Amino acid sequence: MRKLIARVFDYSLDGVIATEDTEFFQFCRDLPDDPAEDARGSEFYAGADVHIMGRIAYESMASYFPTATDHPYADILNAARKVVFSRTLKTADWANTTIAVGDLGQEADNLRRGGDGYIVAHGGISLWRSLAKLDLIDEYRLTLVPYLAGEGPRLFEDVGKSRSFDLLSTSDFSSGLQLDYRRHR
Repeated sequence: MRKLIARVFDYSLDGVIATEDTEFFQFCRDLPDDPAEDARGSEFYAGADVHIMGRIAYESMASYFPTATDHPYADILNAARKVVFSRTLKTADWANTTIAVGDLGQEADNLRRGGDGYIVAHGGISLWRSLAKLDLIDEYRLTLVPYLAGEGPRLFEDVGKSRSFDLLSTSDFSSGLQLDYRRHR
């Protein structure tokens, strides 16, 4: 069965995910671009067989990437196979996107059983939490930025049973650290 990897950007030292229209979100947007981080991200995204996301993440990404000309991941994501999990979204106009409306656990298991390569879960936070609660996330790739947000949505709230992870790698970028963890087996 192939791996499902949660790719979490903009994660604060105190465990908050940056959300639009917050000081923390703006702090993250103001961080300098790092060519090494972009290259690592491009390689990671290009290696994925499918990219999954919730409706809110989909709507945000689909409104930006199809016309983005200067983003290092635009060409990769525009060409990639994408699945959006939503019971309210009626159409998905971003190229190569399908909508999954069934049970999240069953739909995610079906994706994990079919195809080659890994699956990248882009979020949003509700999707990550739901996948974690169902114990479907095999790896986390967290970009930890040097910021204490104080308040905001926390990734690891109500994720069900406890579980341990092994540190796979750390990468130091100008925006912070990328920490890669794999579920302990």
